[in-house]
Amino acid sequence: MDATMAGIIKYNVSPDTWMWLQQFKKLPNDYSALNTAFMIIPRKTGKPAVDVTIDPFKNWTIDRLCRVWLLLQWDTTDKDKYYQTIDSLFLSAEMNESVALYSALPFLAYPEIWIKRCAEGIRSNIGSVLEAIMYNNPYPSVYLDQAAWNQLILKAFFTEKNVPLIIGLDRRANKELALILSDYVRERWAAGRKVNPTLWRLVAGFIDDKIFEDIKISLTHDDMAEKEAIALAISESGFEPAKQWLSNIPELKSIVIDKALNWNKISIN
Repeated sequence: MDATMAGIIKYNVSPDTWMWLQQFKKLPNDYSALNTAFMIIPRKTGKPAVDVTIDPFKNWTIDRLCRVWLLLQWDTTDKDKYYQTIDSLFLSAEMNESVALYSALPFLAYPEIWIKRCAEGIRSNIGSVLEAIMYNNPYPSVYLDQAAWNQLILKAFFTEKNVPLIIGLDRRANKELALILSDYVRERWAAGRKVNPTLWRLVAGFIDDKIFEDIKISLTHDDMAEKEAIALAISESGFEPAKQWLSNIPELKSIVIDKALNWNKISIN
């Protein structure tokens, strides 16, 4: 990945900037040099979007990519020193630096030592920081425990993020999360607010009597996108009472039978 990043960077920066970056290849254990370079990168690169179609970099700015690449140049031999050095950057980071640091989680050495830092990041109220953790970032789905993962998903819905961009949605779906989201749905209704239809994707495999009661209430609302999402969720569930109930709603039953609907189409809505 180091070589892939380097190729993208070289294509997106001036020759002078590229030459400046080369001095940081395989940094010695010099925190001061790393910290200084990490801070001043935007002055050297600017902040234009990266011209690339490769995930996850296609929505990054060049300073973000260069900062992540810089972290990959740090000597990883001494695990404790490595952790202390990069964690110090987290502690002192401003917003754009935090975005780069959380974006770097999938690429850092000793991935297990960053689990707590990732979980703490979910509590941020800064949208761009949350998006760096959530969007096209494989780290949370691989390393977070269930409680932290569920918190991330709930936070994504609560802050109205583009949930389908979260990697691992289906693989990490779980009963506890389904119940949490069911409670969240009722809170949204009580406040007179709409529910993101994607929510039902994470409930589908765990529909039971309790969740089914919430579903029946939801289908009395006028939001067609949510109704379609519920119909799709029921069709994917193993809960027969819900399937039988759906068969009595012709307009939704036909959508499921014709297979005219999938989660990608619902997400667009």
